[in-house]
Parts: sequence; C-alpha cells; structure tokens
Amino acid sequence: MDVTDERGPMITNDSVIRSQAYFDGAWHATPRTFEVIHPGTQRPIGAVADCTADDARRAIDAADEALKAWRNVNPYQRGQVLRRWHDLMFEHKEQLARLMTLEMGKPITETRGEVHYAASFVEWCAEEASRIGGERVPSRFDHKRGFTRSEPVGIVYAVTPWNFPAGMITRKAAPALAAGCVMILKPAEQSPMTALYLAELWLQAGGPPNTLQVLPTNDAPAFSAPFMADERVRKLTFTGSTAVGRLLYGQAARTLKRVSLELGGHAPFLIFADADLDRAAREVVASKFRNSGQTCISTNRVYVQRDVAAPFTEILKRLTGELVLGDPLLDSTGVGPVVEQAGLDKVRAQVEDALTRGATAVTGGEVHEGLYFQPTVLTGVHPDSLILREETFGPVAPVVVFDTEEEGLALANASEYGLAAYAYTRDLSRAFRVAEALEYGIVGINDGVPSAAAPQMPFGGMKNSGVGREGGHWGLEEYLEVKYVSLGL
Repeated sequence: MDVTDERGPMITNDSVIRSQAYFDGAWHATPRTFEVIHPGTQRPIGAVADCTADDARRAIDAADEALKAWRNVNPYQRGQVLRRWHDLMFEHKEQLARLMTLEMGKPITETRGEVHYAASFVEWCAEEASRIGGERVPSRFDHKRGFTRSEPVGIVYAVTPWNFPAGMITRKAAPALAAGCVMILKPAEQSPMTALYLAELWLQAGGPPNTLQVLPTNDAPAFSAPFMADERVRKLTFTGSTAVGRLLYGQAARTLKRVSLELGGHAPFLIFADADLDRAAREVVASKFRNSGQTCISTNRVYVQRDVAAPFTEILKRLTGELVLGDPLLDSTGVGPVVEQAGLDKVRAQVEDALTRGATAVTGGEVHEGLYFQPTVLTGVHPDSLILREETFGPVAPVVVFDTEEEGLALANASEYGLAAYAYTRDLSRAFRVAEALEYGIVGINDGVPSAAAPQMPFGGMKNSGVGREGGHWGLEEYLEVKYVSLGL
C-alpha cells in the first residue's frame, strides 16, 4: 500500500532532499526504496521511491486524462506556466546546484551553470509556445483551401541520464509541455532527486496535475515495459547508451512510437598546424575535463598535426596539471569524482590498456582515494588502444599525431559514433572543408563548447549516436504532429 501525501514535499531553503515519486496526482512513498550515493564520499544522501510496472500503468492512465485538458490550453497560457517554472528554477538555483553535486559529483561551479542551462530551454520554449501554428497550403483547385495544424504528439515517456540531472530533463520536458504534450519521466538511478525537485517546482508554477510525472526506479527494464507496450504512449525520448537505445528503438517500433534518441559519442578534436595553440589547448581542457569528462560531447580523441604536436602537448600538459581535483562542493574544485565505481573501473582499464601498448602519461594517470581519477594526458597512444575505440566518460585526453588534413579527417571519422567533433585552424577554406567533411551532428570550428549556444541550437548525432534532434525549432517539432486540412468552398 502506498503512503500518499496530496500536498507533496515542501521546498525550503534548507531542504533539498526529495524522496517520494510524483504520479497519479499525488506524491507517493513506495514500499521499496533505493539509496542515492554521493560520489565524493561514497555515502548515501537519502533514499527515494522505487517505482514498479504497476505504478507505471497508473501514471499512463493519469497522463491520458491530463492530456485531454492540457493539449487544449491556450498556448499563450502554457507559455506563462513555463515562464513561472523558469523563474522558480532561478529562485532555487543554489538548492538545485547543491543537490546535483551531491547526487552525481559534478563540481558546484558547474552545477550552478547547469541551472542556467536547464532554465534556458524552459525560457525559450515558453516564448515559442505561442508561435506554434500552421500554414496555408495552396490548392490546384479553385474551390478548395488548404492549411495545416500543429498538434501535440500525446503522452511522452522520457528517460534521462545522470550526467546532466536538470539540463537533460528540461531539454525534453520544456518543448513537450510547450507543444501541449504530457510527460512521464524516469530519471537516472544516480540522480532522481533533482528530477523530483523540478517536478515540485513545475507544480508550484501552476503546472496541472499529471502533466509532468516523475517516477524513479531501480529496475528500468521492468518499469519501462508498460510504456513500450501501451499505444497511448506516442513518443519515446531517451538519452543514454547506444546499446540501450537500440533496445528501446526496437521496442518502440512495435507500436510505431515517435522516437528521439541521443546516444553515445566519441568526439575527435583536430588541431592543425596553423591553429592558435594556446586557445586550442584551453578549449580541449574545457571540453575534455568538464564534469570529469562525463559528457557525451566531451573530447575523447585529440589529433594534432605533427609540426605542432610537441608545443601543443606541452601547453595541454601544463593546463591539465593546473586543474584542481577535489571535493565537488568547493568552489575551488575544477574536477570532481566520477559518478560510480563502474565508471572509474572503465577509465582505469582504458588507461592501463593504452600504457601497456606503449603510451605515456605525461601528467596524471592515477586513481586517488575514492572515485577520483587524476586529469590525465596520454601521448604515443597506439591506434588499437581501447581509449581510441570506446567512449571514455572520464578525465583522460589521448593525444595522437597526424600529418595531412586528409589523414586527420580519416582518423576523426573512423568511429561508429557521430555526435560531436571539433577542429582548430586559422585557414578559412580549411574550416569549411573540415566542417563539411566531419561525419558528426555537431561540429565546433575554433569552438570547443558549441553546446553553450543552447537552447536554440539543434543537438543530436549521426550514425550510432542517435535519431532526431533536441533544441531549437527542431526539438519542438519532435513533439508535434502535422495535420493537413482541406476545405471545400
């Protein structure tokens, strides 16, 4: 039997821990719970509801009812609710930032930035809600008039990752809610409390009951099954591994759901001999080591043209060595822990494999007590090394030398993934050639952090990095169906 509190948790300046799930119009404490662990200390910060397939079915029923009203709310009014949600995020900026740091170990300076990042999607979609409309379609018949309507897809099932506990939620929820859809969210097991916090803020902003439901679970396959089987759930949006994305893609096909998948990455960073080496090295550090390298668009492979390989590597070594590894709750920390033991084991295994094959760690390369791995730069990395073939998700930058532009591009494109890629050059013609030749959905030319443009940019990948786009009008259209209406006079 659930223990239910209709009022939900009260948010205060001192309280940031959320434990109950929100679904079927109320906050529920489930019979089973699971602990959330702070990576910095490897100690629990609290326990949250562990929802089941039965809870999922109740959430779908509730969403089906909520959709009938929300889809017909004036889009200007939907935008106003989103605007209030945006404002509340800023009012609770410090609480949200601290909670994210406690849940998944991202340095507090970065989680404060993530609140801005997350809120920017809500602000943009609040403004765009009133612009959702249609267009006139000319008819070849004098007695007919044609036009289109943009209508909400319907119930959305969203699965979000732990590395951006707020940003990955609003990048999905804001366009869905603006479009008139309703969303049921399964947050990552490592960071469910941020999602529950955002759900409470949505309700405080005036979001109608069951338009945004959040159900944590520690058994994702069993919990997700009802969503994949139910034809009322018309859209799946997932950010996570390519392996899980493929599985969900196949399941979604059975009921022909609309699908958005943002999957793995293995981003190359090309530095040509004519590049500004200091600036390029700073951008590599910014891209590689933020969130301890645990982002899908983090630089994973650094390719440097031979003529400048030695001076560039020296600059990269120096900048990497200056990074402060430590307690993520301190403003002075630049790199925090990785999220969990499995992640640390993967990083360590990749580094050991590279060293065994002849690579050299010119800085870093060791585990500190707990889940901390030193920011690391590797040189002389063999082409067959795991780190050049698999996504790392850790603070390690392997440097590889190339000679010609063609060779550099071939190395960069030699991956099953196609999410993000970067290049540094002062040659305008080369900049265009490289941007056009790179087989990636996001390309930064002299820009190591293109996603900072947020919420108006299209975010998504090619090849095994996913399907669809998030952000901008492309992301909003993922939650809209186009209906054609022909009117005979």
